[in-house]
Amino acid sequence: MTNADAYNRITESVIGAAIEVHKKLGPGLLESAYRECLAREFLLRNIPFEREVPVPIVYKDVKLECGYRLDFLVSGRVVIETKSVEALAPIHEAQLLTYMSLGGWEVGLLMNFNVLMLKEGIRRRVMNFRE
Repeated sequence: MTNADAYNRITESVIGAAIEVHKKLGPGLLESAYRECLAREFLLRNIPFEREVPVPIVYKDVKLECGYRLDFLVSGRVVIETKSVEALAPIHEAQLLTYMSLGGWEVGLLMNFNVLMLKEGIRRRVMNFRE
């Protein structure tokens, strides 16, 4: 299996879990509710994940403890940032890309649950991908 295949399988499984959560809850809840339910769905589907993963920040050779945390890191490879906002803004995508860059992760999903159809609220981003 290639790297691309592995990333595709991971993101497909995450999106499937997110769609299930969105179908059950619908839009309009707080981000924290979607995160809790998504974690539960990951467990039910045996999707390996970590929550609240610290984002490493090194500035001029000094590691700083700034308290930034990923919502989820799936399979140690894919960053998941969840939102429940009226619309995704460029700053949300910038946040995801910054987290990916700081941690050296290549693939990320930005998911806004506050939409009628979840597929309209998902953005997949890839950085520096090599096959």
